[in-house]
Amino acid sequence: MHYVIAHYHELALKGRNRPILVDRLVRNIREGLRGIGRCHVESLAGRIRISLDDPSRWSTIKPRLEATFGLANFAPAHHVSSDIDTMSAAICETVQGLPFHTFRVTTKRADKSYPLTSIEVDRHVGAAVVERTGAHVSLGHPEMTVFIEILGTSAYYYCERFPGAGGLPVGMSGKVACLLSGGIDSPVAAWRMMKRGCRAVFIHFHGHPFVTRASADKAEELARHLTRNQYHSRLYLVPFGDIQRQIVLSAPAPLRVVLYRRLMVRIAEEIGRENKCWALVTGDSLGQVASQTAGNLTVVDEAATIPFLRPLIGMDKVEITEQAQKIGTYETSIEPDQDCCRLFTPPNPATQARLEDVRRAESMLDVHGLVKQALEKVELKEFAFP
Repeated sequence: MHYVIAHYHELALKGRNRPILVDRLVRNIREGLRGIGRCHVESLAGRIRISLDDPSRWSTIKPRLEATFGLANFAPAHHVSSDIDTMSAAICETVQGLPFHTFRVTTKRADKSYPLTSIEVDRHVGAAVVERTGAHVSLGHPEMTVFIEILGTSAYYYCERFPGAGGLPVGMSGKVACLLSGGIDSPVAAWRMMKRGCRAVFIHFHGHPFVTRASADKAEELARHLTRNQYHSRLYLVPFGDIQRQIVLSAPAPLRVVLYRRLMVRIAEEIGRENKCWALVTGDSLGQVASQTAGNLTVVDEAATIPFLRPLIGMDKVEITEQAQKIGTYETSIEPDQDCCRLFTPPNPATQARLEDVRRAESMLDVHGLVKQALEKVELKEFAFP
């Protein structure tokens, strides 16, 4: 049997709620590793142990664990008796052929009744490694660290560990309806909410039949990519072009963009309610474009009846782009498409629309009818990972 030892950080601070969060994390890991042979995941004292029959699947296991929100780090580990001499001999055997000149030993004891303290274990094992390899101890800047975790009569050790995605397990913070535009920003906003334990329901507005389905295809690819973080996703494709055309025929040109956004909010809310979402999420960044000025955001917010979350509101384009590259959505987001947000857009949209003017323009529209029209034509796509 082969093992992976995984740690959580933020969950450890949750007090009485920690068992619930850890249980959710264990279930998410099981879901993420589905299809990789026989794999047993269980919670131990302050850590999670993954038992594997086939270590050759590590190249598949590693990226799946890296995408699991709630994990601080994880490492393929060796299992050995916690007897100090047996443990020291096994570690020496493992590290003897590795290229290093300096090292340190870091021990954690889940069972404080173990006869040696963590420092005593460090010293004993460290002395054995020095004697076997001739390497030197460096507590400040070691080339290699030997991590030891003692759990009763068993111990696990490893020399390399990998960072996890951090955050909270997906599913602990309810569902949110994420407006997925197909650009760089909105996938990052959805990812950040998933990292806080939310399950994202994706909603994409496209301009068909006035433009191609390129933006809808991009939204599908982005939703499929983000599903690796939450295992099951729904994407609602909303045809919005005809609604935009009706707004163009009835409303003042400078207010079109704000009116588009308010209609999107109302439609997204209906889809969100159907999916029991408690909030709407967008990729808005303050001042980035005309529709994202403080005044226009306030006017758009007024159309919402559930919380409106903007996790990127204080980030600039460089920061958002860097995160998009890190999470793997950037290359898809920059593919050319025909975004409905640019369809029928006036040359000089209002940057500080007044709410009374917007309400007056909306009074010329059958808002309820437009929302109903959009919902009747919604297309649902579902994705699963793995």
